[in-house]
Amino acid sequence: MSDDESYELLGFDNVLLPVGDLGEAVRFYERAGFTVGFRLDEAGIAGLKVGGEMPGILLRHEETLAHRSPPWLCPRLWLEVPDARAAGRALAEAGVAPLDEPISMATGWTVEIADPWGNVVGFTDYSKRPELGRRP
Repeated sequence: MSDDESYELLGFDNVLLPVGDLGEAVRFYERAGFTVGFRLDEAGIAGLKVGGEMPGILLRHEETLAHRSPPWLCPRLWLEVPDARAAGRALAEAGVAPLDEPISMATGWTVEIADPWGNVVGFTDYSKRPELGRRP
């Protein structure tokens, strides 16, 4: 690219997750500990806060999904938490079953959940490499 065509990546805007039922999705993510920043039912969207950052996760109603996973592979979105194993226990107590036992990574631990449409959200910590985390 030439200089006049270059651009700078400034950060994330929203991460969009397709869902078949906005109300059900909001209830699922609230049980998983997310706070709803806004909800616009007429537009079929709801914004979930992630820490003190804004924007965050945008749930978008997709009429064709109903109660099934989308016909495409779903990405995995991982969010940093202080203690992934504690997050997994809290999720299970709230009725949101982790996909598996906590996964040991080189940097720490990760616990993943999936919403009713197959979107996977992971909660990961840097307990083995705290200097890489947001809270060293």
